[in-house]
Amino acid sequence: MKWIGCWIVALSILALMCASAVLVSAQDDEAAARAQVVALEKAWNQAYKAGDIKALDAILDNSLVLVEDDGSLKTKSEFLGSIKASSVNQEQVAPESLTVRVFGKTAIAIGVIAVKGTQGGKSVIHRERFIDTWINKNGTWICIATDAPPITHAGS
Repeated sequence: MKWIGCWIVALSILALMCASAVLVSAQDDEAAARAQVVALEKAWNQAYKAGDIKALDAILDNSLVLVEDDGSLKTKSEFLGSIKASSVNQEQVAPESLTVRVFGKTAIAIGVIAVKGTQGGKSVIHRERFIDTWINKNGTWICIATDAPPITHAGS
């Protein structure tokens, strides 16, 4: 009977160790996913600044839904077309803040971005609060939805 109690204690300790290892592995996976999405957000900013349609095409899912400032929707092809036709010269596209929350194979990126550039020879600066939805599709993180309304008040 004494041996049975020892085995139960030993198996309980082993089960706790395995559960801890699984938890640490899940935390590592979440941290890796968060880092990947942060890197993709930064790549998106740089590609947007450079007008790099090929890079943007790789980051954005073909079924992308983009919500415009007026509430209308754009597809991926419409968004990429607007980049080509833009008369604004983006001098700087930089995140002021960025938080990524991971929920399994879905990640939500939330932040504020500052866009500085020139339009019609005049310097323009605007800030947007964005929320991007990412999914892990076949081992690759890709953006499926985005909304970035302008910040129009000082208390952001």
